[in-house]
Amino acid sequence: MTPTLYTEDKTFNKTDFTVQALPQGEYEQCRFINCDFSNSSLADIKFVNCEFTACNTSMVKLTNTALRDIIFKDCKLLGLQFQHCNQFGLSLSFENCNLTYSSFFKGKLKKTMFKNCQLNEVDFSECDVSLSSFDHCDFLRATFDNSNLEKADFRTATNFSINPETNRIKKAKFSLTGIVGLLDKYNIEIEGVN
Repeated sequence: MTPTLYTEDKTFNKTDFTVQALPQGEYEQCRFINCDFSNSSLADIKFVNCEFTACNTSMVKLTNTALRDIIFKDCKLLGLQFQHCNQFGLSLSFENCNLTYSSFFKGKLKKTMFKNCQLNEVDFSECDVSLSSFDHCDFLRATFDNSNLEKADFRTATNFSINPETNRIKKAKFSLTGIVGLLDKYNIEIEGVN
């Protein structure tokens, strides 16, 4: 049996992983800065306490990828299928990221921090994002269906459409202007809220 590659506390700067793939193995406390992973595969790779800054990970294959205590900052994460990740210990945070067309279908993302993120057309169906924070996030055409949003914070989020009848929203936080996103399925007009 081939020993697993183990890399710890290493910085990868401006590396193009579309040319030379990141070797399979375990990466702990590593930093990836201005790297391009677009359309490549991170299948069966384990990341622990790693940070991705200004990276392009669009359309990356995440089959059985372990993402534990991972920070994404200023990253492009278009079309990622997070439901294919190894769900054991999955722990992520996102700041200033574009996750358009990504999917967290059936994901367990309790207490996840999304800050200043573009979440357009993201699928949160059957996802547990309870106790999560969506600080200044744009949810244009995002899907929430049978999702657990209990105690999540949507107070500064925009463009969401959440059906209270098909999602769990107990003790979730919304602003007065955001309440429209909970009522739009009824096709009613609400005056005084813009």
